[in-house]
Amino acid sequence: MGPHPAVAAIRLAVRRVLHDLLTEHHRAPAAVPHALPHEKPPPPLVLVACSGGADSMALASALAFESPKLGVRAGGVTVDHGLQPGSDARAAEVVQRLRELGLDPVDSVAVTVGRAGGPEAAARDARYAALDTAAERHGAAAVLLGHTRDDQAETVLLGLARGSGIRSLSGMAAVSGAGGRYRRPFLELDRQTARKACMVQSLPVWDDPHNADPAYTRSRLRHEGLPALEKALGKGVVEALARTARLSRDDADALDSWAGQAEATVRDAAGLLECAKLYALPPAVRRRILRRAAIAAGAPAGSLFARHIEEVDRLITGWRGQGAINLPGKVVARRQGGRLVIRQG
Repeated sequence: MGPHPAVAAIRLAVRRVLHDLLTEHHRAPAAVPHALPHEKPPPPLVLVACSGGADSMALASALAFESPKLGVRAGGVTVDHGLQPGSDARAAEVVQRLRELGLDPVDSVAVTVGRAGGPEAAARDARYAALDTAAERHGAAAVLLGHTRDDQAETVLLGLARGSGIRSLSGMAAVSGAGGRYRRPFLELDRQTARKACMVQSLPVWDDPHNADPAYTRSRLRHEGLPALEKALGKGVVEALARTARLSRDDADALDSWAGQAEATVRDAAGLLECAKLYALPPAVRRRILRRAAIAAGAPAGSLFARHIEEVDRLITGWRGQGAINLPGKVVARRQGGRLVIRQG
C-alpha cells in the first residue's frame, strides 16, 4: 500500500523542485576551491524554512524523505521573531523535530523585528534577512518555503485591496530571490493537504496564535474575508485567485521585459529620460520604466506604490508646469527642458 494521498502529494511537489535544482546544479556546477579537475562538486544543500506549523512541517518531512533518494543534502532553519513569550523554547523544539527527521545542518536564528511598514511587513523583512544569511553561511542552493495555494489567494486579495497593479495580483512566484534561492513547492496544494499529511504521519505542529489574531490584516482576511467570499460566490474562490496569480504573473513578466527593452530607446545621450518618447509608449510600459528609474535613484521598492508612479506619470502625460514630485527615499522627480530627472533630493 502506498502513502496516504496527502503525503504522496507533498512528496511529489518536493520531488519536482529537487529535480529542477539538480538539473540547474549539473548545468552550472559550483566552483570548488582546490578541487582537482576530475573531482565532482559536492551535492547541493537544500534548506527548509520551518516555523513548526503544519505547512512547513509537512514540507520538512517531504524534504527529509525525498532528498536521500536524489542525492541531495537537506537541512533546516527556523527563525525566532521574539514576538511572543517562550518563542526561544518553541524554536528549540522545532530544531529538535527537524533533527529527528534527519535534517542536517539545522539552525535557529533569533531576529529583532523593527516597525517599518507595519508589524507583518517588518517580521517578513527580518525573516527573509535571516534566511538569506543562513543560506549564504551554509552555501545552500535553495531554501524551500511552505506557502500554499491558500496563502497565494490571500496575497492576491491583499494586492487587489492595495490597488498596486498587475504585479501585486501575480502573488508569490514559485521561484524568487537572488539566483532563484527561494522555492515554493506547495503553491498548487491547499492548506488542508499539508495539515492532513502531518496528521497521518503523526507530526506535531504548532499553530501560531498570530494567525488567528484579528489585529493582523492577513488573519482577518483568512478567517473572515475569504469565507465571506466563498459564501457569496461559492466554492472555488481560492483556486480562481491562484489561477489569477499565474496569469497575472505571465502578463507582468512580459510587460517587464518590454519595458526593459524600451528603456534604452527613451534616454538621450546623457542618459536622461525624454518625455516625448515616454509619452509615445503604452502606459503600462511607461510606468514600469518610471518605477525602475525611481528605484535606481534610491526609492525603496517596498515603499513605492502605484499612486507615486501615477504622480510621476502626470509629469509626462499631463504637463502643466507643475512642481517636483517627492518620492520615498528622499527621491525627487521633476521635468526639466523636456527631460524627466529623477534623483535623490
